[in-house]
Amino acid sequence: MILPPEAHALVQVLALHFTSPTYQRFSVLLVGALVSTGRRTVANLLRTLRHLAPGHPTDYRRVLSRAPWSGLALGCALMRFVLDHIVPDGPVRLVGDDTVDGHKGPHVYGKARHRDPVRSTHSYTAFRYGHKWVVLAVLVKFPFATRPWALPVLIDLYRSADDDRKRNRPHRTPARIMCSLLRLLLIRFPDRTFVFAGDSGYGTHDVARFCHRHRGRLTLVSKHPFQHRRVIRNSLRG
Repeated sequence: MILPPEAHALVQVLALHFTSPTYQRFSVLLVGALVSTGRRTVANLLRTLRHLAPGHPTDYRRVLSRAPWSGLALGCALMRFVLDHIVPDGPVRLVGDDTVDGHKGPHVYGKARHRDPVRSTHSYTAFRYGHKWVVLAVLVKFPFATRPWALPVLIDLYRSADDDRKRNRPHRTPARIMCSLLRLLLIRFPDRTFVFAGDSGYGTHDVARFCHRHRGRLTLVSKHPFQHRRVIRNSLRG
């Protein structure tokens, strides 16, 4: 599989965290994701590549389900590449949010009923069954775009309170999960300072206390949810 020359430096960094057979299939899926249109499912990627993807289709699905690689190691390797090549100095601007991915299957691990912020309004709440991912991204500036792009580097799965209760696990809110992701960056990159921005869902006391403890290297930019409600209430009174 021939990759663009511009991608060789990044792919070589990621290849260190795969076994040789897994890396070969990963590079095929990577090329398929670049040239495919529509949904980036494994089936659609293989349908686009056809004879350029040798082997059985199940081998490519196992890259995402059974292959021995670590998403944490890949995320930190990607973050190191971004810091070395795009943000070599100065504070690193981070943004965080959560997204809901619908999966209605009866045997989907971690599936729960989540509020869909895209389809919900002030008078109507839409729900989706599936996964809720907490995403931490770094803002990067590209020469072909006027606005910075949010490049995801670390993600974690949010599990509902009911699921944690059934599995006898301590429940973690999206804000606490985001604190865990920020802690990983502080540990892995001790020589850098960060500025984290999030919506009112991440302007909680947990995130504020965490950023205050690490105020020498981490700055929080957000709006407290109670402050947001107070502003809305005052505007309605006016």
